[in-house]
Amino acid sequence: MELGPRDRVSQAFVGEVEKGRTIDSPYGPVTHLDLRHLGAKKIDSKLPFVRELCRKYEKIDPVTDLIPVRPVIHYVMGGVHTDINGATGLPGLYAAGEVACVSINGANRLGSNSLPELLVFGARAGVAAARHAAGTGQLDGPAVQAQARDEHRRLERDLLGRVGSGGGGGDRLADIREQMQHIMEGCAGIYRDGEALAKAAGTLRELQERAASASIDDPSRTFNTELTTALELSAMLDLAECIVHSAWRREESRGAHQRTDFPARDDERFLAHSMATRDPDGVPHVSYLPVTITRWPPGERIYGR
Repeated sequence: MELGPRDRVSQAFVGEVEKGRTIDSPYGPVTHLDLRHLGAKKIDSKLPFVRELCRKYEKIDPVTDLIPVRPVIHYVMGGVHTDINGATGLPGLYAAGEVACVSINGANRLGSNSLPELLVFGARAGVAAARHAAGTGQLDGPAVQAQARDEHRRLERDLLGRVGSGGGGGDRLADIREQMQHIMEGCAGIYRDGEALAKAAGTLRELQERAASASIDDPSRTFNTELTTALELSAMLDLAECIVHSAWRREESRGAHQRTDFPARDDERFLAHSMATRDPDGVPHVSYLPVTITRWPPGERIYGR
């Protein structure tokens, strides 16, 4: 089973949790991966990095010990919408790699897709960005300067104004981040349903409001890691809301998106890319872009036949 597609392995793990066949750990329930039958020689030749990680970070040796495992989020099948040259909807802004969605990942990640995302589309984005920069000229006009001043004022008002204030009603950045982690894993994880996603959407909106006024105790304006954390948390909450609202509206199961209340795939309504933008009231708005089918229409995912 450990050699199966990652979403299927993760789904099997959830099944083991529901049957009470997992083991509690400080990081949540785990199952055990047994590599002992391979022996030291094969592990060292085929899986040396696995053995190194186990020994350094968990103080276990896969040659003689079982390895605790559980699903984690390690890859995003989506991101900033770009064309094949990495250009986004904002002129002059290019994106490539896992932050971007050039659509070589569909509903399920294919193995080693990170390599073409980096080497192929990273190269294309770099060339396109260089050409754009060469043809644009120096960007120091009044409009650019005004935009920079507006952003500076926003940071002064919304972020730096809280530094050293001790305000925020007791909310801590770390507490909000931990609550976001729990709501995403519990409501928008391996299996999802409409009720849980609706709950997550409401909770994330509340966390956004709390994060905007959470206290920042470090008054320093240089090397202030709390300021960095606040900026990162704001971006993470934005992304979390986009994920939850997109999943909430996609009433089907497709690839790694599994809805227990809509277990079948629905090509008539949802053979499309989910596009999340922000409404004036701050709530994500989800629209859809069509998928262009060229040679191979999507078929049923069947393994082991």
